[in-house]
Amino acid sequence: MKIKDIITVLEEMAPLAYAEDFDNVGLLVGNPENESNGVLVCHDALENVIEEAITKNCNLVVCFHPILFSGIKKITGKNYVERAILKAIKNDIAIYAVHTALDNHPQGVNNIFCNTLGLINTKILIPKQQFLQKLVTYTVPENSEKVRNAMFEVGAGTIGNYDNCSFNSEGFFTFKGNEKSNPTIGEKGKLHTGTEIKIEVIFEKHLQSRILKALLTNHIYEEVAYEIYDLQNSHQNIGLGMIGELENEMDEKDFLLHVKEIMIARGIRHSAFTGKKVKKVAVLGGSGSFAIKNAIQAGADAFLTADLKYHQFYEAENKLLLADIGHFESERYTKNYIVDYLRKKILNFAIILSEENTNPVKYL
Repeated sequence: MKIKDIITVLEEMAPLAYAEDFDNVGLLVGNPENESNGVLVCHDALENVIEEAITKNCNLVVCFHPILFSGIKKITGKNYVERAILKAIKNDIAIYAVHTALDNHPQGVNNIFCNTLGLINTKILIPKQQFLQKLVTYTVPENSEKVRNAMFEVGAGTIGNYDNCSFNSEGFFTFKGNEKSNPTIGEKGKLHTGTEIKIEVIFEKHLQSRILKALLTNHIYEEVAYEIYDLQNSHQNIGLGMIGELENEMDEKDFLLHVKEIMIARGIRHSAFTGKKVKKVAVLGGSGSFAIKNAIQAGADAFLTADLKYHQFYEAENKLLLADIGHFESERYTKNYIVDYLRKKILNFAIILSEENTNPVKYL
């Protein structure tokens, strides 16, 4: 199996188009055409993890955090990033990162977080914006089903828990082809009139090229009329953070002790207790201070995230319990999810969970 074949599976799990613009996801090091002899899944592709990959005969390291995040001009081994890259290149090991592509996925980091806490009735906290498009096209009734189904097969018309979604209306059309035309119906040089079906579907914008290919391949016209619009609608099923509910409300202290135990957090920094019960919980794995207002607006009783600064705890303003459980801790079970996903999709192949603890934060 080639590395590019494993990448195809990884991109089904976490489409790169879901990633934030600032991020650096996908294949960071290595040749996708190389054969893979094993995959090591980790949180951070540090030098000791690359060494682990060498020991375990894995030439593809799949990491959550990208070891290459911002641009570098030299690779001399002067810091932990450059040392990891040098060791990977020297030993012909590829590195692939998922990061915010999996953060934004409805089954990704924050869903894992919610499931671990036992939250129910979950939904996206900050839905992704400017990610949806709408295609409108026209064809004769006898061709409409074929066109619709072809677009459905490549991802058009999916809305939340529903697929094969479209709006269809009937109208009256006219055309006249010139001497160079080769009309499927009617005759060139003559005005032709008839009935057409107008087909409207929405889709995630990164699917545009494959949807257009499906349309053009399955449409019977020589010249296919279509329109594509950017939608202002937010994507309710993709985005950062999630919010859900505990099955049974808890006292604030009991809730934090529960979180500490289940997320294996060595310590939790939190804002002042509000005196209210915790029922509705917002989560955002990793650095989530930017979402405090979103959690408050969503009516959360508690917001769990990481990397909060001193003054940001004031932003709770007694409206919710704000808790920093640790960056690594909030994403702790992500690599387990990746391993489970790959093992289900790629059978009889070495998919190994890294045993290295790459959490840089230590506690007394």
